[in-house]
Amino acid sequence: MAMGLLRARIKSETDEWRIDSTGVWAQRGVPAAQLTLEVLKARGINLDKYASKPLTAEMVQDFNLILTMEGNQREALHFAFPLYVGKIFMLSQMVGKKNDIVDPIGGRLSEFEDTAQKIEHILDKGFARIRKLAAGGKTASLSQS
Repeated sequence: MAMGLLRARIKSETDEWRIDSTGVWAQRGVPAAQLTLEVLKARGINLDKYASKPLTAEMVQDFNLILTMEGNQREALHFAFPLYVGKIFMLSQMVGKKNDIVDPIGGRLSEFEDTAQKIEHILDKGFARIRKLAAGGKTASLSQS
């Protein structure tokens, strides 16, 4: 969901960014949740072809910015990749907070919509910081699960 929302936000600005979504503990090949697709489709965003993939060491090295949804994900990545802690943040840190954005999987449509609104708020208010941190190669990875 965050990847789709960030891509939509960036599209109006530039096509030079590489934005991907990976999972800290993800299985490969799982499609996006149906309710995620519905929430995004209502915003004109199509992720029908998305399939999950785990975050790799190469991705951590290549991306200029890695944003996690939850603090435990950030901590796991800091532990696994200590050389890259300076580019691994929680998405909420882009607005000066450290709040988890909990995966709504298994929840109702209203919970998915609430999650989308939280992400949109952070992207709106924190985009300048995202842009600054991702400057250089203009890459961002969003890690979840």
